[in-house]
Amino acid sequence: MSTGAPPAVVALAGPTASGKSAAALVLAEQLGAEIVSVDSALVYRGMDIGTAKPTPQERARVPHHLIDIRDPAQAYSAAEFAGDATRLVQDIRGRGRAVVLAGGTMLYFKALFDGLDAMPPADADVRRALDEEAQARGWPALHAQLAQVDPATAARLAPNDAQRIQRALEVFRVTGQPLSHFHGHAGRTRGLRPDVFLSLEPTDRAWLHQRIEQRFDAMLAAGFLDEVRQLRARGDLHAQLPSMRCVGYRQAWEALDGAWPLDSVRERGIAATRQLAKRQLTWLRGMGSRKMVACDAPDALAQVLRAAGGAG
Repeated sequence: MSTGAPPAVVALAGPTASGKSAAALVLAEQLGAEIVSVDSALVYRGMDIGTAKPTPQERARVPHHLIDIRDPAQAYSAAEFAGDATRLVQDIRGRGRAVVLAGGTMLYFKALFDGLDAMPPADADVRRALDEEAQARGWPALHAQLAQVDPATAARLAPNDAQRIQRALEVFRVTGQPLSHFHGHAGRTRGLRPDVFLSLEPTDRAWLHQRIEQRFDAMLAAGFLDEVRQLRARGDLHAQLPSMRCVGYRQAWEALDGAWPLDSVRERGIAATRQLAKRQLTWLRGMGSRKMVACDAPDALAQVLRAAGGAG
């Protein structure tokens, strides 16, 4: 570590299976920091194996935040994350400790760094009505409806993107304005800028693909399918919920529904995880001011510690 003053807030991002969690843990111990998770899957209780959630032992070593804060039946938005993370950073800094923001949900990082447009709050009655319409007609029909009232938003959403289609229609029904109206509108919240923004990225994509396969195999061996079966047995969850659309869970759920053979979960889950990693890397390349660390380098962890220590 550098002999200069250590950074107060370090952000550590990267694609899935790049070694973020292990690096964040060591970095937090070196800095005397607490970890704020930047991960849209780790917020859900009962989803431990398929999210590679930090173990109780790891969480005992360093305090972790924004893990296990939602039931899988509930949604959790980027706006909620940005508000929660900002308050946590202020609280942790107020206690004289440093913060490591670690995860791979790039939309969360963007919301936290750039701030958010003033948006209307969620309306439970409108969402319930939209859910009922979707069950009767399907999400592609609601996507077509969205195209009539907000073509700009509809054009960037897939016909089965239930969560975002629902939110866009909800905003229109509540306000009479398309979602695109609020982008760039006055009332934007102020963003939070870390002292250092580190990005774990592979120089060899094949290395990351191998890591993804190894991790998915380890999840299956640890009982991932049984975890999904337990979630299904609750009776109040369904495939369109944000929690069940997480990579791996979605493929397992659909296989258990009989959409394809159960023995194809591994192949489909790995393919979906690779696509997620590709999207994450694309996001990262569009985010300026990051310090890239080659996660496939033998001394990657040492590079992370040096890069953070040089922030003072």
